Amino acid sequence: MVTMKDVARAAGVSQPAVSYAYNRPDQLSAEVRERILRVASDLNYPGPDPVGRGLRRGSVGAIGLMVTDSLPYAFDDPATVQLLRGIAEIGEMAEVMLTLLPLRSAAEAEDPADVETRQAKMSGDSLVDGFIVYSLPDRHRAVEAALARGLPTVIVDAPRVQGGSYLGIRDRQAARQAAEHLLGLGHRRIGVLMDRLSPDGRSGIADDARRRSARDGVARERVIGYQQALRAAGLTWRDIPMVEAGGFDKSATEQAVNLLLDNCPDLSAILASTDVLALQTLRELQARAIRVPDEISVIGFDDVPDAAAAGLTTWPSR
Repeated sequence: MVTMKDVARAAGVSQPAVSYAYNRPDQLSAEVRERILRVASDLNYPGPDPVGRGLRRGSVGAIGLMVTDSLPYAFDDPATVQLLRGIAEIGEMAEVMLTLLPLRSAAEAEDPADVETRQAKMSGDSLVDGFIVYSLPDRHRAVEAALARGLPTVIVDAPRVQGGSYLGIRDRQAARQAAEHLLGLGHRRIGVLMDRLSPDGRSGIADDARRRSARDGVARERVIGYQQALRAAGLTWRDIPMVEAGGFDKSATEQAVNLLLDNCPDLSAILASTDVLALQTLRELQARAIRVPDEISVIGFDDVPDAAAAGLTTWPSR
């Protein structure tokens, strides 16, 4: 393989001069730089190694974005798509690479410990100048590995940890307001839909112990908000049916909605912890010829663009 030293010898210049031709052209005359680049082209020299160049200048020009599931999820989930669009709209990101780090749930793997180890290594070895952590569970090893590197880190939504800047809404307060909205309409037979309380692949009816043990910070805060509002209205929290999808894919969402509707046919309202769950609920209710909001009310969460088009009440509202 042709090296910088080979180019320098063929062009009759020093090795630093070859480096200057690529990285600091102001340090060379136009004639010398042109000769170096011509010789490099003739020798099929690709230029300085970008990793080494980044290390020398103390940056690589890339930001790592950790997302809470598989790579397809990053492009399918409306809230994540909005995050990606927001990042793309930042002018300073125009010449910065975005490295996606998908962190799927280890619970569904044959060897969860091995998955977590590999995810932590991916985070620790990533060639980035900083991280954006998006809605990951508490005590996630990949987040811990990122923070241990001491790079600038911004955490969006969760987890709440020391060592990173935090950006998010007051999920507990907003969830409480959403529940209070339904209570104010006179509803007392209310069901709750959650996407994932903890990253362990579990789905189905979530009892009180399951709700208390939630590791997903956003889900936990929203559950507490719902609980506070419903208890304040005199409802018994353990009697409020809650179904957990256990994941973010379409199949898990459909199963959760159907499980709640099949097991609780007398509900007058549903609190969906995401708009994805709420929109699927609207589709299923329509298929069952159940009128919304005449026979049952549905309220979502996140205010994604599709919510307005579907006429969905969502929280926090614009």
